Amino acid sequence: MVKKGKKEKKVKGAEKTAAKMEKKVSKRSKREETFLYSDLFFYNIKKNSWTKADVPNPPPRRCAHQAVVVSQAGGQLWVFGGEFASPDGEQFYHYKDLWVLHLATKTWEQIKATGGPSGRSGHRMVACKRQLVVFGGFHESTRDYVYYNDVYTFNLDTFTWARIAPSGTAPSPRSGCQMTTTPEGGIIIYGGYSKVKVKKDVDKGSHHTDMFLLKNEGKEGKDKWAWSRMNSAGVRPTPRSGFSLAVGPNNRTVLFGGVYDEEDDESLEGDFYNDMYFYDMGKNRWFTGQLKGPKTEKKKRRRDKKAEEEGAGGEPGVETEALQEPVEIVKEIVGEDGTVMTIKQGPKTEKKKRRRDKKAEEEGAGGEPGVETEALQEPVEIVKEIVGEDGTVMTIKQVISPPSAQGGVSDLESEEEEEGSEAGGAEVAMVEPCPRSNAMTTVKHGVLYVYGGMFEVGDRLFTLNDLYSVDLHKMDEWKVLVEMDPKTQEWLEESDSEGSSDESDEGATGGDDEEDESDDSEEESEEGEENDHPPVKPGEEYGDYLSRTEQYWVKVSRANMGPEAKEKKVVKVARAMAKVLYDGLV
Repeated sequence: MVKKGKKEKKVKGAEKTAAKMEKKVSKRSKREETFLYSDLFFYNIKKNSWTKADVPNPPPRRCAHQAVVVSQAGGQLWVFGGEFASPDGEQFYHYKDLWVLHLATKTWEQIKATGGPSGRSGHRMVACKRQLVVFGGFHESTRDYVYYNDVYTFNLDTFTWARIAPSGTAPSPRSGCQMTTTPEGGIIIYGGYSKVKVKKDVDKGSHHTDMFLLKNEGKEGKDKWAWSRMNSAGVRPTPRSGFSLAVGPNNRTVLFGGVYDEEDDESLEGDFYNDMYFYDMGKNRWFTGQLKGPKTEKKKRRRDKKAEEEGAGGEPGVETEALQEPVEIVKEIVGEDGTVMTIKQGPKTEKKKRRRDKKAEEEGAGGEPGVETEALQEPVEIVKEIVGEDGTVMTIKQVISPPSAQGGVSDLESEEEEEGSEAGGAEVAMVEPCPRSNAMTTVKHGVLYVYGGMFEVGDRLFTLNDLYSVDLHKMDEWKVLVEMDPKTQEWLEESDSEGSSDESDEGATGGDDEEDESDDSEEESEEGEENDHPPVKPGEEYGDYLSRTEQYWVKVSRANMGPEAKEKKVVKVARAMAKVLYDGLV
């Protein structure tokens, strides 16, 4: 009878422990707070330094707005829309105001013009021929949400809004797409995200991968806008949202990062990316952006020698641009199965022809000399899982396309890779930005700059403040300009004083609670004496401890929460229990 009573008491205590852990985890996740800003910073490329500019009367604090820089009147920064969220994230307000920062005088001015877009966030805005063009976005309230696919223009000369109605089939309503202008004055829209209600309290999200061209076909100053759908070729980006886009050299745009949300009725998990894709606006073609790594002196000497042999006229130490297309390309034919036939003409050295013929024979291509067949193979997906100190697991997915699928890479580069592998050179571990979404990107003097963004680990959302750059001509390596400040990444958790306050509040509610607390402490002491839980090894980090004992804690959590509890909740409580024990013993 004594043993049975003790066992029942122990189970009861374990149930309380599981319930407390679940409550603590729930409370911790609810303590996430949102902070919005209205400050302004300038980054000096030469000095590699940030400077905060204290400009009076700025726009109200906001996020998810759009900003565009134009050169007129000494330089102007135009800002439209965005949203305000309360610290607890329960209240939203969408702006529809328009502001301009005069860069020459460092002054803000609100432009009050009627007829503009409704309040929204997640929209996109570009400057096109002395006009601001706004597309899409969404508006969300506590009761409902709506996505837009309307188009507005703002005339930078007359300061007037106009809603346009382009002909043709428009993109479906969406937010978070990317817009870029073409040299001919058109506007390309790619991707985006939207969601629809499939049943009560259940939404289904969609990641769009289509592409459209918005073009003004009017003549003699008259507007006549038209939509047309674009069918691009090459290796397209995998489905995602929250990616960043900037206009690079050689009439190409560069897409970086993003997130793909895997949704079901109960949960939402995101796979974050840090890869690059290039889109050639002239050829309407996508290709992946793969870094070659820093070059050794031996490779540089080989390249200089080869340039002299082929009459390139290049000086030693001067590298050919990595994004330059081969000049001997005559025609590219895309087959129904995705195979690209590249027909090339022009002078080739005997050494190059022998290498190409030999490679074709080894791969069984059976092609004639001078004809290359490139199969657009599926991208290879590398999955990494990192367990944090608090038990949360971050899944990093990186998509790497095979070399044969990388359009826009010259013969000179592919041969250099072959020779590098023949030389048996050791690969150098390259630094790169961590996977993220909603980063800010821009291109200056052929260099891509990537600032900040966000990523999630379990229920935790991290905001980044690091800065990276990569030379789009060389495509050799990422450079860390500003490292992430770990102090800004601390998750908002309960402080010791709050914890003691909670405990004191619980103890003040009545005698029954005091008895429960005494029972809990008695049971915990009994459990400690019997060494039921796996002990922490000397010097063992929490991640190692969790990896070694997680299955045990999952069983304990499952036994206490019952068979009907959801697996994700069981695992969450299990990790919280393990964390509590670890912190108590270390």
